[in-house]
Amino acid sequence: MKPIRPEAGSEDAVVRAAGCVLWRRGPGGGVELALVHRPKYLDWSFPKGKLRRGEDARSGALREVREETGLDCVLGPALPTSRYPVADGRLKEVRYWAGLPVSGTFVPNREVDRLAWLSPEEARRRLTHERDRGLVDALLAALGEG
Repeated sequence: MKPIRPEAGSEDAVVRAAGCVLWRRGPGGGVELALVHRPKYLDWSFPKGKLRRGEDARSGALREVREETGLDCVLGPALPTSRYPVADGRLKEVRYWAGLPVSGTFVPNREVDRLAWLSPEEARRRLTHERDRGLVDALLAALGEG
């Protein structure tokens, strides 16, 4: 028996998610971005995850950052929304914000085993998915960094 796929246009046809492009000023004053490594997917990305039923995207972004990185952050400007197909044929829509960490400590966990603070250039090279690289430029533009 084939699985029933949601009809296009139905609420369940889109996987809603949210996350942040975490940034800070490094020792030399330059911008550093946090990337997380997810062992399940063997990829480097920005912290993000699926929204819970009834959860708004801003709250979901803060929750996901805390769950994946151990960091609490303050949301800054909205960044471009990413949309792409997932394995089951649905569309995934991820809303992003700039995020400035204010407290917390990273502890490796089941979802994320590594966190790296990288320069924008290093982050672009390390990101696994091409679709995430544009977020680096969007963050820098939002910060007035180029």
